[in-house]
Amino acid sequence: MTAQQPYAVRFSTPAAKVLTTLPEHVEDTVWDVLEAAAADPWGFRQWNAQDLEGQDVRYASVGQLSLTYWINRPLRRLTVLNIVWLG
Repeated sequence: MTAQQPYAVRFSTPAAKVLTTLPEHVEDTVWDVLEAAAADPWGFRQWNAQDLEGQDVRYASVGQLSLTYWINRPLRRLTVLNIVWLG
C-alpha cells in the first residue's frame, strides 16, 4: 500500500498579500503549519462546527498565528483563505 501524497497548497490573493508582509520567522511557521495540514487536512478543527456542510473549511492556530483554509477534495488542494498574525 502506498502513502497518499500531501495536498498541494494554494493561497487566495488576500492571503498571499499577507504572507509577503510577515517577518521571516512567522512565514516559516506558516509553512510548517501548512505542511502538517497538507499531510492531514482534517487534522485541524472545523471553522464552524455547527455548519454540517462546511466540514472542508478548517482553522489552524499556533500561538499568535492562525490560518483558515479550504480543502478541495477532488483536486487534492488546500486553499489558504486567510492568515492572521497578532504580533
